[in-house]
Amino acid sequence: MLPAAALSAAYHIDPNGTSYHAVLDVQEAERHDFYETGLLGERIPIKVNDVALSGECNPCEFAWSGNSAITFPRGNYSLSFSGPVRENHFLTTFETPRKVSISLPPGLDVRNPALGMITPGGVVISGDDREITVTWNDTRTAEIRFYDEGRENLLYIFANFWIIIAAVLLVPFLLTWKKRE
Repeated sequence: MLPAAALSAAYHIDPNGTSYHAVLDVQEAERHDFYETGLLGERIPIKVNDVALSGECNPCEFAWSGNSAITFPRGNYSLSFSGPVRENHFLTTFETPRKVSISLPPGLDVRNPALGMITPGGVVISGDDREITVTWNDTRTAEIRFYDEGRENLLYIFANFWIIIAAVLLVPFLLTWKKRE
């Protein structure tokens, strides 16, 4: 059995940042495995919710194969499901390059490199209502690390605190250094 081949994939992170909703196009497939990629590239099965299959059939039937895979008659479909997001980090991988988009709701961001991260090739597009979408045109891996406004504010407070400490410590040194000359 071949894994489902997604021609495009769209992911929408929920406002609380703890889950996502996905829509994948699959072509000439009869199986789809739900997994995340581990640190060593291994496939780790995940539990997903709200799985739906749509296409030329009405309704489209599928059967669970174990806890993290579905099987269905070979064909072209649109597959939707919801899954977990852990620690503000999202990673998806595919067998062949795909067009991928990940949308973040207002209040979540990836643009500050001290707090967020986007894999190479990702383009950030700011949309209406402060929504942010990161897109890749031809990738096998799409990964982001996002943050909320509170975390960004804490970074600025922390940076300002250390700038003040540095100034307090440097001023006496600079004053005594000028006296020596």
